[in-house]
Amino acid sequence: MVVIVSKYLIPKGFRGITLFPFIVVSEHDLKQNLILVNHEKIHIRQQIELLVLPFFIWYGIEFLVRWIISKDRDSAYRNISFEKEAYANEKQLDYLKQRTFWSFLKFI
Repeated sequence: MVVIVSKYLIPKGFRGITLFPFIVVSEHDLKQNLILVNHEKIHIRQQIELLVLPFFIWYGIEFLVRWIISKDRDSAYRNISFEKEAYANEKQLDYLKQRTFWSFLKFI
């Protein structure tokens, strides 16, 4: 896992994004933010489990469905199963050591 700093690769309103095998953060100081980096590491694991491309397809479809239902972009993003797992466990820095395969399914 490599953490890269680039404000140009991060969508507006976000601090980080995971594009396997990279974690991209918007500011240099965020490389030291253990909670943010752990959140993004959870996404790396999710991407590996789904062989990367299917992760992004699933993510996009789930976002669109939730956006149509909620009519709210932020709510749609927060309710994507991958995000729900990452936000629920980002403060548990040892989460990935005990996480089971496809744990995001519990958050659908």
